[in-house]
Amino acid sequence: MVITGGSRGLGYAVARELLRAGDRVVLCARDAERLGEAVEALRAEAGERVEGLACDIAQPEAARRLAELAGQRLGTVDRWINNAGTAGRLKRPLEALPAEDVHATCTTNLAGAMALSAEAVRLMRRQPEAPHPRYHLFNLGFSAFGAALSRTSIPHKVSKLAVASLSAHLRRELRRTRVRSIGVHELRPGLVRTELLLADAGPEAQRVIDALAEEPEAVARHLAPQIRAVSGTGRVLQRRSKPATLARALRRVPPAVLRR
Repeated sequence: MVITGGSRGLGYAVARELLRAGDRVVLCARDAERLGEAVEALRAEAGERVEGLACDIAQPEAARRLAELAGQRLGTVDRWINNAGTAGRLKRPLEALPAEDVHATCTTNLAGAMALSAEAVRLMRRQPEAPHPRYHLFNLGFSAFGAALSRTSIPHKVSKLAVASLSAHLRRELRRTRVRSIGVHELRPGLVRTELLLADAGPEAQRVIDALAEEPEAVARHLAPQIRAVSGTGRVLQRRSKPATLARALRRVPPAVLRR
């Protein structure tokens, strides 16, 4: 298993669940110190079955370095999870966002996901072929429904919608080029209580987060078995269905707040 953004939040929680199930995991994260602490904590439970690489997925060479390490340490990569992303430093209207923040958000979320997906496919195509998907790539994109519920900035919502489009087009490309051994899927964890989600959240956004966001550990316990058992291609692995999410939102958040 390869998991980007694995030093905290959902990535760390999923890594922990996969290690508990007996898998071997390679993590990456931008903050070397925090990644080191995460790997040390996971090794205290799982031994040497986890490795870490400090890299910034917004940098062009990061994906290649991660794929090289994964190939060396794991031999065969069965699951590659593009979890790393950013909601931006600020949750403000587009005209109030610094250009640097817009660029960083879009580069990390979209360009980073493209580069990582490309390296994952290159790596998996070097592995033994199969007539049906044997290796699986997961991206965390937004559905239109998810974007409508989100209280994050436009760059975050648009880049995550584009990640979902990336997954769809990559599936078509693999089908067109007759690559049958790789499945491409969507992970939709819903609102997860993380530092990124809480950063710069105003009172209204905080109200929605408090009502709907779930702890990473609870979401990971639900998603990790789905990740391990996935088959085929084009699956949407989610914490809650759209009707269940909407019903939960209507129960917990006043409709006037949801419409804003």
